[in-house]
Amino acid sequence: MEFKDYYAVMDVEPTASLKEIKTAYRRLARKYHPDVSSEVDAENKFKEVAEAYEVLKDTERRAEYDELRLHRNDPRFSQQQAAYNPGGQQWHSASGDTHDFSDFFESFFANRGSAANHSTRQSRGVRGQDLEMELPIFLEETLTEQTRSISYKIPSYDAAGRPGAETAKTLKVKIPAGVGDGERIRLKGQGAPGLGGGANGDLFLIIRIAPHPLFDVDGSNLQLVVPLAPWEAALGGSIEMPTLSGKITLTIPAGSQSGQKLRIKGKGLVSKKGTGDLYAILKIVMPPKPDEKTRELWGQLSEQVSFNPRTGWE
Repeated sequence: MEFKDYYAVMDVEPTASLKEIKTAYRRLARKYHPDVSSEVDAENKFKEVAEAYEVLKDTERRAEYDELRLHRNDPRFSQQQAAYNPGGQQWHSASGDTHDFSDFFESFFANRGSAANHSTRQSRGVRGQDLEMELPIFLEETLTEQTRSISYKIPSYDAAGRPGAETAKTLKVKIPAGVGDGERIRLKGQGAPGLGGGANGDLFLIIRIAPHPLFDVDGSNLQLVVPLAPWEAALGGSIEMPTLSGKITLTIPAGSQSGQKLRIKGKGLVSKKGTGDLYAILKIVMPPKPDEKTRELWGQLSEQVSFNPRTGWE
């Protein structure tokens, strides 16, 4: 449904006084009255002016319209209009005249003068705006539930729909274990306040996992490149390696190869399906440029070991 900007129709500012609105109405009514006007489409323009004046001349109705105008760009606007008037009805003035006003007027303002209807309108109100903010989390913090203090600002608007000063707010929130990058956590009622008795909006926290300098994430599993000296890979042994929850001892099998994966069960990330694993990816690293004695030892090894790493080429 198209939103009607009654202030634009009346050619007045949203802050216009009642006197200014009445003056504008008299001027436009004379300009577009079908009996005397030579303007193109004068009859429809006259109806628009009359409709706008019916809303803006009434203090209560104008305040309600200003609330709607504030949220005119809200994607939930079309849903909110249905809640205001489940069935569009023709509107009658106090004098009993019938006015052929727009669907917008019929949906929001038709047959709304009784105290009972006013009470229903106030109880429904307009829901406040939802807010979003990103929350950075370290990989280690995903293993257990965390309590974090967050600060954000809530927008405010005046009755004319103009933005006002933002309000700072601080909350302590619980971040469940196992959250993933991009996951949204909803904090009900912590968004912008509702209008006319409407419910507050919600605050959505968007989780952003900070990159780790050592571990790569693969679903609920982690991967860690483990550098090995050539003799460690050849002879095997035990080395100390890090995990997200502390250091462990990793046994390296003799004759290990670069690219070989060793699985450490239960040292991955927490998820709804359980805890993942950590995979140590072995990488053989040569020492820096050898000195004379080291070169001699490598030479002796090459003479004593019959090994050709390129046999697959044959």
